Amino acid sequence: MATPSRIAIMDTGHYLAAVASAERRALHSYFDQHVIEEDGRYISIDEGDYDALPMRLIDKVVYTAHGAMSDEY
Repeated sequence: MATPSRIAIMDTGHYLAAVASAERRALHSYFDQHVIEEDGRYISIDEGDYDALPMRLIDKVVYTAHGAMSDEY
């Protein structure tokens, strides 16, 4: 039976924390929230913070939570 390494478990924890942050932020935003992997860590960014995401960030997106706010009724 294979035992997961500590690094794999830590990476999963960091990934899930970034996803949770993106999901929470997406509920109160018009913009998509992205989780990117950069230098071995995961961070969440708001698409509204950038005019258009640069290709260097687009290539690193591993998860997207769509903005949940809408002006349509």
